[in-house]
Amino acid sequence: MGYPNKMDRISKLPVGVIETILCLLPIQEAARTSILSKEWRYHWIKIPKLVFIEDQFQEWTRGPKPSAIELHLNKPSKRKDMAKRCRFFYAIYQVLLMHEGPIHEFTLSMKVDTSCVEIDHIILHLSKKNTLKILKLDFEDGGDEGHRLPISLFSLHHLTSLYLHGCALYQQRSFNEFGCLTTLYLRSVWTHKKTLHRLLSSCPLLKRLTIGHGMAFLCDDGGSTIVDLFECVPVIEYLYVVVFGFEEFLPRRLPKKLPTPLVHLKYLCVDTLCFTHIYGLPFLALLIRSSPNLEKLKLVMWEEAFVGGDDDVGSFTLDDYSDIMLEHLKEFEIQDFTDSENELDFVRLILAKSPVLKKMTISPHYFFDKDEESVSQVSEILFCSPCASPVVEIIVGPYKSDRLCPW
Repeated sequence: MGYPNKMDRISKLPVGVIETILCLLPIQEAARTSILSKEWRYHWIKIPKLVFIEDQFQEWTRGPKPSAIELHLNKPSKRKDMAKRCRFFYAIYQVLLMHEGPIHEFTLSMKVDTSCVEIDHIILHLSKKNTLKILKLDFEDGGDEGHRLPISLFSLHHLTSLYLHGCALYQQRSFNEFGCLTTLYLRSVWTHKKTLHRLLSSCPLLKRLTIGHGMAFLCDDGGSTIVDLFECVPVIEYLYVVVFGFEEFLPRRLPKKLPTPLVHLKYLCVDTLCFTHIYGLPFLALLIRSSPNLEKLKLVMWEEAFVGGDDDVGSFTLDDYSDIMLEHLKEFEIQDFTDSENELDFVRLILAKSPVLKKMTISPHYFFDKDEESVSQVSEILFCSPCASPVVEIIVGPYKSDRLCPW
């Protein structure tokens, strides 16, 4: 007699708990719960988190049987005759049209081409619903300039997190629609300098900013510089930047400090950094000097062989940066470390200027990591170097391959 009650316990859970459980399932599996019972028939169409990943997409039919959605509607379709891409969009349309209640998070990951107008239809639908807080668009093979996002994107006024990969932003009008945005992730995004400046200007609450690999800035008349960009993010706490993505905003001669310091910045990661590049050390020093409360610093180095030889690296030396102080730095990490004198001197500078440093991690470059004797020599040099912190732990090796900043 007690067995059915035990089986029914999950149905007696609060609606919010059931929605959380369904959000953890692939959308296809969540939809299939509608056939469990009358009580479960409508749970899945109210979940606030929708994730569609083309590579993980499974057909909604298995053999001749109708899908869960068709059972729900009692209207079998002819989608078996559609191409796989059409079936993918068909499934998304079904879910969106049947969905009830707010959608707080939406993820779409797929390969795109210039004919994917369905993406624009989906974003337009989400903008009309206007409940979205987190939007993730992960596109590959979007053509020469990525998939151009529609103007309806800027109607998502309640967004708190926006992740864009393989997209193009060409919006030229003034906008201030992202007043709630706290996280912005851009990778392989094609845009104008002026557009990026306007975008950041519309995010007064932005705390986490990632400008990753593959950024492309098309020529325009905008004269925005690195100073103008960082003036737009006064409350930034987390910053991940790729040096080669910022070159369009860097004047030939960088200032020593930003006019307005980034007093809230706690975590800084600088990728594709090379000290022999004209912007390498000056760019890093600019950010460090302008971040008085920095607690974590991560550098991902770039081989000198990949840096063009036409740039004039100037006459600066590490002695020019002896004024740098990192009074709040607790963790320092450098990836793809080589045996170059500049890199080693900079690491020693960090040791000498960080009185509360607790952990220093040196991950050698793949080729350098093979040379055990050189790695050992670096360890000995660092352990014997002047150190401002009495409790720092120095770890040298092994090689790491996680170059990219994850979502």
